[in-house]
Amino acid sequence: MLGGSSGEVSPEGIPAGESSGEGEESGLSELDLAVLDIAGRNWLGPGPRDRAIRERLGMSPTAYFQHLNVLLDDPRALRHAPVTVNRWRATRSRHASTR
Repeated sequence: MLGGSSGEVSPEGIPAGESSGEGEESGLSELDLAVLDIAGRNWLGPGPRDRAIRERLGMSPTAYFQHLNVLLDDPRALRHAPVTVNRWRATRSRHASTR
């Protein structure tokens, strides 16, 4: 899980309270970067992805997708992970057109 008490380690392997500088450079939070990282991976199905969301981010898959949806409209996220953001924007657009 991100953040928290001493001894915890971020998904990037950085001790809590320290920074990789990557988030500062992009203007995105550690959580934003972790959400984009999970979104950019290929999963064998929803089970492993949902488990990773709960274990790594400490949130429900619903909260994860809500956070991801906000990030898809954030130009900082597009600059940081253009392939991931554009792929998820296309998915969102396809789903919206079928409603």
